[in-house]
Amino acid sequence: MFSYYLRLAWLSLKQTPVISALMVLAMAIGIGAAGTSLTVHYTMSHNPMAHKNDQLYAVQLKAHHDDYDGGTSDELDLQLTYPDADNINRMSTPQRSTAMIRAGFSIKPDDPQLHPFMATGRATGRDFFGMFEVPFLYGAPWSTAVDTLAEPVTVISRALNDKLFGGENSVGQTIEASNHLYTVVGVIDDFHPQPLFYDLNNGAFHEPEEMFVPFSLLPVNKIEAFGNRNGWKSENLQSYDDWLRSEMYWVQYWVELETPAQKADFEQELAGYIKQQRQLGRMPSDTAFASLKNVQQWLDYNGVVSEDNRILLALSFLFLLVCMVNMIGLLLAKFLRRAAHTGVRRALGASQRQIFAQHLVEVSLIGVLGGGLGSVFALVGLAGLRQLYPYYDQLARMDITMLITVLLLSLLAAIIAGLLPAWRVGRTHPAHYLKSQ
Repeated sequence: MFSYYLRLAWLSLKQTPVISALMVLAMAIGIGAAGTSLTVHYTMSHNPMAHKNDQLYAVQLKAHHDDYDGGTSDELDLQLTYPDADNINRMSTPQRSTAMIRAGFSIKPDDPQLHPFMATGRATGRDFFGMFEVPFLYGAPWSTAVDTLAEPVTVISRALNDKLFGGENSVGQTIEASNHLYTVVGVIDDFHPQPLFYDLNNGAFHEPEEMFVPFSLLPVNKIEAFGNRNGWKSENLQSYDDWLRSEMYWVQYWVELETPAQKADFEQELAGYIKQQRQLGRMPSDTAFASLKNVQQWLDYNGVVSEDNRILLALSFLFLLVCMVNMIGLLLAKFLRRAAHTGVRRALGASQRQIFAQHLVEVSLIGVLGGGLGSVFALVGLAGLRQLYPYYDQLARMDITMLITVLLLSLLAAIIAGLLPAWRVGRTHPAHYLKSQ
C-alpha cells in the first residue's frame, strides 16, 4: 500500500509543479537555516569525553584572598599556581593526573628546503595520553620516570610528523625546537577533540597541539606558557624561576578518579593540603577550598555554549516554524483543489484513514526532498561561516550524525505541517462532489 501511495504522491507533485516546488523550497530554506545553527550548537555542546565524564575532573584551588575574583561563578580561577600543581602531582590518590600548559616551539627542520616555523605545543605529563585516550600511530608516551627525570623527549602530531619526516616512523629521531633537542618517542594519530575541553583558557575550538613535551622540563628548558596568566597579588617577577615560585595562576590540572570512593579520598587529601599550606602562610582566605568539576560541568562552567548561540538556535527554529505555516497554506490550497477527486475515491470505497495516510505520504515526500535541498543550503551556510569567521572553522562542519538529524527534522516538520491539510481533505463528503459531477 505504501508504494501505491508513494506513486500517487509523485504523480500529484508532477501535476502541480509550481506549488510543489514552492513547498519544497519553503521547507528547504527553513531546514537550511535550522540545520546551520543546529550544527554549530551541536558542535559547541558536544562532550568528547562523555563516556568518561564522571572519571575526569578539572582541579581548582582557592589560593587567593577573598577580594580576588577569577571571573567565574564561584570566583575561582580556571588554573592553578605552579607550586600547587607541582605539589598535587606528588599526591598518591589519583589513578592518573597531569599538570600542563599550552606552549609554542620554534622548529628548525633538518631539511634545508623547509624554513623554520612555529608549532603549537603542550608541556604535560605522561598520563595525559591515557586519560584523554590519545591514539598513537608510532611509538608510545614517554616512560613514567621521565615525569620526574625531565628528559628531553617529545610526542608529536601526525601533521608535524608528515611535515618533518614525510610520514615515516620517526621514533628515535630528534627535533630542534626553541634551541633545544628533543627525541621523538611517539607519533599520535588523528586527535581532534572538539571542544578542546582540557584547556578552555586558550579557546574551545582550535586544532590540538603539534608537540608534547614533559611538564618536568619547565624549570630546565624554561618553557613559556602561551595562554592566560593571572595574578592575585603584587609580585616582582624578574626571572623564570620567579614565575615558578609565584602565586600566579597559569597551570591547568586534571585528574582521573574511577570511583566515588577515589574522588572522596582525593577531596580529603586536597583539604589536608589546603590546611597545610595555610599553616605555611599561603592561601590567605579563611574559606580556601578545592573544587573538582567533571568534563560536562567544566564545559558548562566555562560557558562554551554562549547565550547568543542559544538565541540564534531559537530564532532559526522560529524561522522554520514560519516556513511550516507557509507550507500549511500551500498544502491546503493544493489538497482542497483536488477535493472532487478525493470525493470520488471516497465514493468508491476509500476510507478517511486511507485518504489521510495517502496525503501524509505526499507531505513526507515533500519533507524528504526539502530536507535534501535544505542540507545543501545548510552546508553552503556552514561554508560561508567558515569563510567569514575563522573562529568557526572547527564549529561549522556537519558530520553524518547531523546530516541524518537534519533530514529527520525536515521529515518531521513536513508531517506536522501536513496533519491539518490531510485531515481536512480526508473529511471530504463524497455525496457533494458526486452531485456536482
